[in-house]
Amino acid sequence: MQDAVPLDEATRDDDPAGWRPLPPRARSLFMLSHAMFGLLIALPLSFIALMSGRTGFVIAVVALAALAIFVGIRVGIRRHLSTAWRLDEDGFAYRRGRMFFRETRVPASRVQHLDLKHGPLERRWKLATLIIHTAGSKMSAVSVSGLDQDDAERLRDRLARLLDEDDAL
Repeated sequence: MQDAVPLDEATRDDDPAGWRPLPPRARSLFMLSHAMFGLLIALPLSFIALMSGRTGFVIAVVALAALAIFVGIRVGIRRHLSTAWRLDEDGFAYRRGRMFFRETRVPASRVQHLDLKHGPLERRWKLATLIIHTAGSKMSAVSVSGLDQDDAERLRDRLARLLDEDDAL
């Protein structure tokens, strides 16, 4: 296994294999997005319960809505904790999940172009989404949300340099 290439001198790797976790402030974004998903599931049921007029049904549906939001927040926290990335001499790697673990490897030679996306909530928390467009048809892009904005910019620039170095050879 190859050593990770640091993004710059200020970068520190807590993991000896070079895997870097998402910043702690990204947890809020993950919690909010998953809680909203839980709310969207529970909202139609709540409306139906209110229209029925039966008190017991309304209480049960409101409890279900609260449970859906709580589960969404918990899933967001776990997703944040189980997501990491690394950049080494060969390219970019991204892993996430616990029960359904997925690790994606993007060799620098397969990178076509790179995009940074900043939604309104990401801008508020100084986060970014890095989108790595790749050659091939199975998975044409790898999207990594919740990255620190500065890390995402340095990562984009470093991947672009690796791509340029690979083209020069």
